[in-house]
Amino acid sequence: MSLMASPGLNAPPSHKNLLQSDALHRYILETSVYPREHEQLKGLREVTMKHMRGPMSTPPEEGQLLSMLLKLMNAKNTLEIGVFTGCSLLTTALALPEDGKITAIDIEKSYFEIGLPFIQRAGVENKINFIESAALPILDKLTQEVKEDDLFDFAFVDADKLNYGEYHERLLKLVKVGGVIAYDNTLWSGSVAAPVDPSLPERFIESRNYLVKFNDFLAADPRIEISQVCIGDGLTICRRII
Repeated sequence: MSLMASPGLNAPPSHKNLLQSDALHRYILETSVYPREHEQLKGLREVTMKHMRGPMSTPPEEGQLLSMLLKLMNAKNTLEIGVFTGCSLLTTALALPEDGKITAIDIEKSYFEIGLPFIQRAGVENKINFIESAALPILDKLTQEVKEDDLFDFAFVDADKLNYGEYHERLLKLVKVGGVIAYDNTLWSGSVAAPVDPSLPERFIESRNYLVKFNDFLAADPRIEISQVCIGDGLTICRRII
């Protein structure tokens, strides 16, 4: 849903579709996404969307893009910050080769446990190392311990937005040169391009204001190449070059 299509922007949209036409969004899903969706991903998506926090989940069209990106990169060693029920995690695990590994960090294991049966039925649980923790302490530990040969090929960040800058500095030490860091929700329901609406929830506005600054920072960061993709709620793909 675009800002133009959101009446008065009186509340954050109930889904993460920035396309101006819901019909066009449905067309993309029904033509290109759902017919190719793994049955366990479909099951997890349907269960997740019944959850009160279901809209937090990675949209399936974004997952499809991430899956292709991982395969094009021949990624094997990945990092995920923010797991929720595991839609993006299962997407990644299915995209990685048999010897692929994912280090997944989330502060709340109970959400991950919603997705775990689907992960197990998909036969990819062995690829996942789930760590229940705030992300920063784990990232700091990894920066101290990781060796050059063990740097990550790819990192996906979909966690507390106000720490994106802190994650970025650590990920530039953990993701190899030529590797990719992807930040979710960087267009924040389209609000980054609109005047602040004081009727919106304070937390929504705080994250919006932070993401405006973070997007500017990434655009000027000489250590990366970027592409900000209008998919889902906005996805910024960063390739480390230094």
